[in-house]
Amino acid sequence: MAKIDVHCHAVPPKYRQRLIENGHQNPDGMPAIPPWSVESHLSLMKAHKISISVLSITSPGTFLSPDKPEEAVKITRETNEELASICAAHPDSFKFFASLPLPSVEDSLKEIDHAVDVLGAVGFALMSNAHGIYLGDPSLEPVMAKLNDRNAIVFLHPTSCNLIVPDPSTGTSKVEVVNVLPYPRPTMEFMFDETRTVANLLLSSSLTKYPNITFIMSHCGCTLPPIIDRIGAFDAIVHGRSDQSQSFKSLLQERFFFDLAGVPFPDQIFGLVRMLGGREKARSRLLFGSDFPFTPGEAVKGLVARMENGFEGREEGVFGVEGESVREEAWEGNARKLFGF
Repeated sequence: MAKIDVHCHAVPPKYRQRLIENGHQNPDGMPAIPPWSVESHLSLMKAHKISISVLSITSPGTFLSPDKPEEAVKITRETNEELASICAAHPDSFKFFASLPLPSVEDSLKEIDHAVDVLGAVGFALMSNAHGIYLGDPSLEPVMAKLNDRNAIVFLHPTSCNLIVPDPSTGTSKVEVVNVLPYPRPTMEFMFDETRTVANLLLSSSLTKYPNITFIMSHCGCTLPPIIDRIGAFDAIVHGRSDQSQSFKSLLQERFFFDLAGVPFPDQIFGLVRMLGGREKARSRLLFGSDFPFTPGEAVKGLVARMENGFEGREEGVFGVEGESVREEAWEGNARKLFGF
């Protein structure tokens, strides 16, 4: 069965070198930068009948050092051009999400136009925070407005939680990475951080203010489903208005797609489906994601098998007798409708 992979990454040579130069040999506490090549990616695609892979740059993104904004602009443009070149060489196999040098607003505005009009990006990959600034922050409103004007598709990807720490002695601030437990941040912290940025988009009313942006939330909704009602209830307390839980759920149902990278089966998928209003509403919002190469090829094989079992009921499938048709939509049909492929 054919698939379109919306959550997969490229680590092209120049970007790999930039990571090393900026101290990211072990990105987000991972053991190493994984090996990647066009050839290895095409091989994975063939093995799993993936017709199109939408490449993106993963965490830590392209703004690699908070005190080097000019270098971030250069790395972002350089990396977007690398991905565009790969897509141009393999137009039937690869598309790409462009990166932005956030939190640099003016530079990001320029890159949005260049990425779409010159490089042919199909959307934008944004990290869950940009050196401690989360989507929905007032400082990023010009970028949100531009993305709204471009009817952009925004792929959200988690990154390490970063804190902006004031230094009273100098009157300046510095950015510090939060590492609460001695495990790679993708183990848990990634899930919390992407949930944090989506919560901020909801609580800041950014989703209603910018209605033309379509979002892809990664990893089956992360940790949002079990706390969405809590977020809506606290919004009511803070703003002295009615509970916004159902309103928030409606926005998620209408404006978001959810990729299935990671380990959505056998358990996580149930919370997402419930948050989206049940099987019939959820089935049109699911997308396939491999997370290659940060999920190695052999692990992708196992995750695909687990998805097959989960959709078709062999692991208490959430979609029952309709599991196979839902799987077809999630693996290919929904992405074709979203991107117009």
